[in-house]
Amino acid sequence: MHRANTAFNLALSPIAHKSFATWLLKGSNKKVVHNAMAAAALRCYNSAAAEPFANGTTASYVEEMYNAWLRDPTSVHTSWDAYFRNNTYCGPPNLAPQQYNSLPVSAYAGMAGVGGAAPDSKTIDDHLAVQAIIRSYQIRGHNIAHLDPLEINSAELPRNSTIKVIHATFDFGEQDMERQFKLPSTTFIGGDEKQLPLREILNRLENVYCNKIGVEFMFINSLEQCNWIRKQFETPGVMNFSPEKKRLILARLTRATGFEGFLAKKYSSEKRFGLEGCEMLIPALKELIDASTELGVESVIMGMPHRGRLNTLANVCRKPLNQIFTQFAGLEAADDGSGDVKYHLGTYIERLNRVTNKNIRLAVVANPSHLEAVDPVVQGKTRAEQFYRGDQEGKKVMSILIHGDAAFCGQGVVYETMHLSDLPDYTTHGTIHVVANNQIGFTTDPRFSRSSPYCTDVARVVNAPIFHVNADDPEAVVHVCRVAAEWRNTFHKDVVIDLVGYRRNGHNEIDEPMFTQPLMYQKIRKHKNCLDIYADRLIAEGTCTSEEVKSVADKYEKICEEAFELAKTETHIKYKDWLDSPWSGFFEGKDPLKVSPTGVKEETLVHIGNRFSAPPPNAAEFVIHKGLIRVLNARKAMVEERVADWALGEAMAFGSLLKEGIHVRLSGQDVERGTFSHRHHVLHHQLVDKATYNALQHLYPDQAPYSVFEAKPLKVSPTGVKEETLVHIGNRFSAPPPNAAEFVIHKGLIRVLNARKAMVEERVADWALGEAMAFGSLLKEGIHVRLSGQDVERGTFSHRHHVLHHQLVDKATYNALQHLYPDQAPYSVFEAK
Repeated sequence: MHRANTAFNLALSPIAHKSFATWLLKGSNKKVVHNAMAAAALRCYNSAAAEPFANGTTASYVEEMYNAWLRDPTSVHTSWDAYFRNNTYCGPPNLAPQQYNSLPVSAYAGMAGVGGAAPDSKTIDDHLAVQAIIRSYQIRGHNIAHLDPLEINSAELPRNSTIKVIHATFDFGEQDMERQFKLPSTTFIGGDEKQLPLREILNRLENVYCNKIGVEFMFINSLEQCNWIRKQFETPGVMNFSPEKKRLILARLTRATGFEGFLAKKYSSEKRFGLEGCEMLIPALKELIDASTELGVESVIMGMPHRGRLNTLANVCRKPLNQIFTQFAGLEAADDGSGDVKYHLGTYIERLNRVTNKNIRLAVVANPSHLEAVDPVVQGKTRAEQFYRGDQEGKKVMSILIHGDAAFCGQGVVYETMHLSDLPDYTTHGTIHVVANNQIGFTTDPRFSRSSPYCTDVARVVNAPIFHVNADDPEAVVHVCRVAAEWRNTFHKDVVIDLVGYRRNGHNEIDEPMFTQPLMYQKIRKHKNCLDIYADRLIAEGTCTSEEVKSVADKYEKICEEAFELAKTETHIKYKDWLDSPWSGFFEGKDPLKVSPTGVKEETLVHIGNRFSAPPPNAAEFVIHKGLIRVLNARKAMVEERVADWALGEAMAFGSLLKEGIHVRLSGQDVERGTFSHRHHVLHHQLVDKATYNALQHLYPDQAPYSVFEAKPLKVSPTGVKEETLVHIGNRFSAPPPNAAEFVIHKGLIRVLNARKAMVEERVADWALGEAMAFGSLLKEGIHVRLSGQDVERGTFSHRHHVLHHQLVDKATYNALQHLYPDQAPYSVFEAK
């Protein structure tokens, strides 16, 4: 038996197989080999007839057909297509052990309901490429979205950039467009569908990210927030508005446009800084307020520059129109106080929101010409109101800041205010920023006012999503505003709406913009206004008729006319009508000339001093810096001696206010310790991070809260200039370009040049000519002159005009002061915000 087993094992070994093959191939055994092979072939043939369909011989063929079907269902016969779609086929099992917490490759086959066989590498690569395309749209789609109504400006991209650039690097052809692909969890374009043809995927992505809305959000660190934004914009049907909603948008846009038109007709020579070209700001603000009111907000505090302020007061706050029109009359005030120009004024209104049927308080904070100076004022006012309401999450009180595009990227106070947005002691739990982007800063071209592609890039530093939207698409604007309001309510963080429009007039209504932007304004004058575009669209789709559109406009015109007639009867203006923070009841029952007693009892001061000079109650555990122990002992000694230094006196003053229930908030740099290391209101544990003790917060059981928050010789030389030098400079400065026949100058500037020439001949000079002569004399001496800032080419009052612009050729300019002398110093003029 042992020998038999040994022989059997030897026969099964590889060595035995090799010996057996050698034996078979010997010449004497060729016949045996031939007969054996014939028998084997006959056996295989006979067994194939008796075995079922998917045996070992056909399995490889079926698997090839299956992989071809995965790549393109139309590449196989319809019978195979039906077979695979009905889940009849089950691919060969994978016998390799599956690792912990992993899925087999077949799970990513991309076809719902298909199990079994794993796809080939080409199929996997194609599905990964589709996921990369989806992500590419989410990241870069805003760069090529149709955001500019004038179609003249876009983000800085390579030349001839189109939608195809987003997916040009992926190897898909027309034959792949009908292939089905599984949608990843990072997109919502499918709605309830889990897979879509490639053509449909691309169409939906282009409609979401490359249409009239540009969504800039993929820089946000939170996956939850990114997915939330994707869902708001990608879900099919999110922008399907009801006919009633569309008519409401049209009515609001009609009022915004009608108000500007009425002022232009009645006060044609007055500065009002109108909204023409960006009228959708008014429906946008109203939608923000409507959506926020639905979500529980009861008070909205707004800050804005001068552009659009009168329209906002009239149509958002519903300030009585006759009070606005009275501001144009130049009447004297009937009450005490100080006023300002009409487009700097604020107001406070409590009214019923007719859409949500809830009461809302609206405050527009007064703002000077310093544009963004109001930003921290609004945030402080909002924070204060939230504090006194006990609104610790910002659900009742919110702030809205309206900006200009040039100021938003150009003024440092915007950046500083942004950086306060997430600080625990300064946050207002989310501000909605609306940029009224008219693509020009006074006369400064965006190409020369910032280094970033967008004016809103400053918001990226605080992970605020940025929604760019074409102001000529009202429905897109309204959708973006609703998403912004819901974002603020959900995450309590800042959000930015970039409302891309244009400025139909100059910086103000009596300004001539063709001096410096001739090509832009040639296009603007041919461009239909937003109201006409949207009205034509609704009429075409049957939502309303042209008679209804005219009726809404006529009705508002009548309201304005009645208010205009009422304003004529006014003899005085009232400053109290324009207060943005009326303190109702503050002076009631009080004599404003009588000063109330302000003294404090001695025992109160002693109590405050003793508490202020004592260590924390758990002093054995709370390790204080040894230098502060001496400070506390010195305070104790002063209390016992009935004397006080500055720091102790300040603490007693604060403590007495806290005792009377008056909240004290101390904020700024180094306020805890004091600049000269004298205050030390907050003691820090020397061994435990963030462990602090503030004695003034523990004076009385029923005291008011005390908040302390830490939040950066000339030498004069002779300056005489010869008369012939001044005459030479004046002549060159008043002359047209050498190629005047080809260089088309604005006709208004021809009059300016002639006036300069006359002054030179009469040996007189106005401000502009005198400035040019001063600059020219410096250039002659070899001194480089650099003029930079906003509107420096033309001059704020349209007086300088150092740079002449060709009216037909973009970027073609002529600067006379650069051509005074062959060897002069360079003269540089840079428009920048």
